[in-house]
Amino acid sequence: MTLPNQMRIIEMTSHGAPDVLTPTTTPMPTPEYGQVLIEIAYAGVNRPDVLQRAGLYHPPKGASPRLGLECAGRIAAIGDGVFGLAIGDLVCALLPGGGYAAYAIAPASHCLPIPDGCDLKQAACLPETVFTVWSNVFMRAELKAGERILIHGGSSGIGTTAIQLARSFGARVFTTAGSDEKCKACIALGAEHAINYRTDDFQDIMKDVGGAHVILDMVGGSYIERNINTLADDGRLIQIAFLEGPKTTLNMMQMMTRRLTLTGSTLRPQSDIAKAEIAKSLRIHVWPRIASGQILPVIDREFPLEQAAKAHAYMETNAHIGKIVLRVAG
Repeated sequence: MTLPNQMRIIEMTSHGAPDVLTPTTTPMPTPEYGQVLIEIAYAGVNRPDVLQRAGLYHPPKGASPRLGLECAGRIAAIGDGVFGLAIGDLVCALLPGGGYAAYAIAPASHCLPIPDGCDLKQAACLPETVFTVWSNVFMRAELKAGERILIHGGSSGIGTTAIQLARSFGARVFTTAGSDEKCKACIALGAEHAINYRTDDFQDIMKDVGGAHVILDMVGGSYIERNINTLADDGRLIQIAFLEGPKTTLNMMQMMTRRLTLTGSTLRPQSDIAKAEIAKSLRIHVWPRIASGQILPVIDREFPLEQAAKAHAYMETNAHIGKIVLRVAG
């Protein structure tokens, strides 16, 4: 199959409101050593995309400046040094950027097969969230069966994934969300208790059950001290974002006297080798659970690629439950 010389993309003309996202065309990229070219069917929309567009998040050195961190589609070309993949294979992939396009380059080691029982739209919503949740909650914090985990933002793409993963591995899941409707959605996904943070205090509720062994937080700011107070002895606080800001004042004595762990990570700046290791672990431990139906992405809304600005505007309303996806092909 002959590939076109040009491809459709969404270009960010400047930092600013969603309307800086503009459909245009650009020359087709060519995969280099260890890379594949994916003809994209669907691409996920994630909070880091919105922050990058607004000028609040800068891609790490060497990453594509274009938006789009995950996709699903068909391998259209292969660079040297790629083994185990062939042109025509259907994959989903974690991307260094550039997913808002008809084609994107991905390291071959960051590609995973479409899980049994998933279509391409569902698969496009997996990589960014499952890589993030698995590497932080299970590889870093070592969540175990029977432990209590508190997941903030349970109705987000990260949250809906974390609820299902934690429940699948036998943890007791507690979560926060911003409305009764979102709380009901979290319960339906497997949360034992969903706390409406607008009306209830998660500290009080978690104290009544003995505290949280693990907390997954993307809020930061005033939540940091409250999270530490909410942890059980030997608890682990995982920070993956700071929507309320990264700064606070803490009395660190609790860290020593109660043997607490404060950790976290960002995914995009990690090395290709580190991401490849996460992908291997996912294929072994998580992909069979997706194939069995224990874990499936929750999709709120779909937009055509050319309406990426509308997708961003919708995400900024915080009304969504689960993922927002761009339809690229078909």
